[in-house]
Amino acid sequence: MDAVAPLLAGVDRAVLAATLTHRLRAAGVSVGMTSSVALVDALEAAPPARLRALYWTVRVTLVDREQDLAAFDEVFRAVFEDALLPVDPHARRRTGEAAPPSDDAFTSVRGRSEDDESGDGLPWHTLPRHRATDDRGADEDVLGLPERLASAVARIADTPLDELDEAEVALLGRWLEEHAQVWPTRRSRRQRVARTGQRVALRETLAASRRTGWEPVEIRRNRPVRRPLPVTLLCDVSESMQAFSVAYLHLMRALARGRDAETFVFSTSLTRLTPSLRLASPAAAIAHAEEQVPDRYGGTHLATCLRELLRSRHAGGVRGGILVIASDGWDSDPPEALAAAMARAARRARRVVWLNPRSAQPGYQPLVGPMAAALPYCDAFLAADTVGSLTEVLDALVGVSSRG
Repeated sequence: MDAVAPLLAGVDRAVLAATLTHRLRAAGVSVGMTSSVALVDALEAAPPARLRALYWTVRVTLVDREQDLAAFDEVFRAVFEDALLPVDPHARRRTGEAAPPSDDAFTSVRGRSEDDESGDGLPWHTLPRHRATDDRGADEDVLGLPERLASAVARIADTPLDELDEAEVALLGRWLEEHAQVWPTRRSRRQRVARTGQRVALRETLAASRRTGWEPVEIRRNRPVRRPLPVTLLCDVSESMQAFSVAYLHLMRALARGRDAETFVFSTSLTRLTPSLRLASPAAAIAHAEEQVPDRYGGTHLATCLRELLRSRHAGGVRGGILVIASDGWDSDPPEALAAAMARAARRARRVVWLNPRSAQPGYQPLVGPMAAALPYCDAFLAADTVGSLTEVLDALVGVSSRG
C-alpha cells in the first residue's frame, strides 16, 4: 500500500509558522515566543497527511489557553479553507464570495511548489500585504513577512505623521508609551555577581565553597553594572514643523514618563515641558503642554535656544547623555552660531540624534545653511516622518555606543 503523501509538500514551514503566528496574534490569541519554532519542528518530525492531523499539530504547538480555542478555530478555518484561492489580488478580494472547500478538495494542495502561481498558493496567500516601495508601483499589493508591530499600529505604519487624525495620533501615543520602556545604558565601574562574566568573584566563590568542603565547585563571576543614560529631547514647534509637532510631543511624553527624560520645545524661545508631559492623561498632558508654549508656530531661533539649554541648570542632563533634536533645519540664526552651539553640545553629549521629517522627501539634500552646519556634529540623522520610522528613533536611543 502506497504511503499517503504529506499535506504540505513543497511548502516553506518557517513562513507558514510565521504567518500563522501573525494571524493568530492579530486575532487576540496569545502565542508564545518559541511556539513558532515548536510548530516548525513538529511539521518536520511528523509531516501531516490529513487536514485533521495538521489542525492538531498547529493547535498543540501554538495554543496553550482554553479561552483562545474559539479564535484559533476561526483563524485556522479562514486560512486553510481559503487555501485553494489563486494568489492574485483580485481573488483575495473575493475571499468572502468563494464557497469553503471540502476536506477532499483541500488535499489537492499536496505536492504544490512555492513557485507555482497557478492557483493553490498555500501558505503564500496567508502572508500579510504591504505597499510596494520599488518600481512596481505604489498601488500594487506585494507579499512580505509580517512586521513586528501591533496590528492596529501596523495599519498606519507607513502613514506620514502629518496625515494622522486625532484617533490615530492617540493610538500612536499609547503605542509609544508601551514600547519606550527599554532604555539606553552605559557600563559603570561597579560590579555585581551574575552567572556569566569575565572576572571571577573571589569572595562569593569562597563563600559558596563552604557547602562543598571548601572545594570551589560553583564559580561565581562578576559583571559590570549598567547605569541608565540621561536623555534630553529638544523639539522644534515653529510654523514649518506644525504638522509634526503633536506626534513628536507624544514621543517626548512617552520618554518623559518612561525614564524621566528631559523635554524642551523651542520656537523663538526655549520652554521646558517635562512636568506637563508627565500628566497621567495623554490628552490633558498634550493640551497643558501646548498652553505652556506661547510662541509656538512662530519663527525659529535654534542656535539661541540650544545655547540657552546648555547654559541652564538642565545642562547636566546633556553631559554624558543623549541629545535628541527634532527640527527641519530652518533657522533664523546664522549658520555659524548653530555650528558653534552644536560643537559644544557634541563635546558634552555621548550621542547626538537629529530628527528631520523633511529628509524623507525624494531628492532631499541637507543644503540649507543651518542644517549643513549642524550635520557634522550628529551621530545619527533620521527622518522620523512615519509611525514605522519612529521605531528607528527608539533603536537609535537604545543602540548607543561611545563616540569614536
